[in-house]
Amino acid sequence: MTAPSLASGSREAAPVPRPPSPRRPVKVGGVGRAKRREAIALVLPSLLPILIFSVAPLVVGVLLAFTDARLVRRPEYEFVGIDNFSRLVDNGFFWESFRIGLVWAVSVTLLQLVAGMGLALLLNSDLRLQGLTRVLALIPWAMPPVVVAIMWRMIYSPNAGPLNAFLGSVGLPDDINWLANFDTALPAVIVVGVWLGMPQTTVTLLAGLQQIPTELYEAASMDGAGASRRFVSVTLPSLRPIVTSITSLNFIWNFNSFSLVYVLTEGGPGGKTMLPMLFTYLEAFKNRNIGYAAAMGVVLVVVVVLLLAAYLWSQFREEKER
Repeated sequence: MTAPSLASGSREAAPVPRPPSPRRPVKVGGVGRAKRREAIALVLPSLLPILIFSVAPLVVGVLLAFTDARLVRRPEYEFVGIDNFSRLVDNGFFWESFRIGLVWAVSVTLLQLVAGMGLALLLNSDLRLQGLTRVLALIPWAMPPVVVAIMWRMIYSPNAGPLNAFLGSVGLPDDINWLANFDTALPAVIVVGVWLGMPQTTVTLLAGLQQIPTELYEAASMDGAGASRRFVSVTLPSLRPIVTSITSLNFIWNFNSFSLVYVLTEGGPGGKTMLPMLFTYLEAFKNRNIGYAAAMGVVLVVVVVLLLAAYLWSQFREEKER
């Protein structure tokens, strides 16, 4: 017998397998670049206003601080180096306004914290008409500072103000000119600043109070801790990061405040309420010394940043030690 031929059509030949085609490698770098482009496209709309309205004016202000720029129709600037800063060293009025600004900012910030903490604790309790109470507590925050200043000028009015009318009804002096008296002008303005900024502090602290677990208070009560002890041992440690943040922000806002004090007193009487931002504004737009005013602004920014850095460093160091 003969072996069957491979070429015969009775049996087909097995197909020869083809080698798999190599897959194209994924370019990791290309994917990363695409993600970065998407991130830039999402961030750019919100970043442009910051660059245009915050960063660019800051850079221009720093540059003007080294010139003799004046607010005139056809300005001609000359580079004067550190002459503006040298003049500031001997400007006693500026440093007096800086001292008043620190007194104002520290007083308003601390009083806002104390008043806001008390109101937040009250709103966090089971009150009747709690929703209405929270809305009423936010009213000062919803009002423009200029409107608040006008309203409080009417309250402080020596002739027809309700404050003097109330003092007269209880047998106290009723002819006090609160905003024109050397002894009462700054305290009166501080009260207005506390009233205006307290709602923001209250809302922030209230949000923090609602995040504290009730189990901590229950455990402290089982250990025999009273209300004051629970506040010191549970509430304050839990709110410490929030207190640090809101205090830092309030200090910056209060130190840089302008419109409220400007409408109330315009820096008077006799400069007793002349805050540094108000002093810088008058130097720039009344005396027309833009370069000199820019140097004041640079000094204020540097000092505020250093003060905040020292405060935050001390707070973080204290937390780390604990």
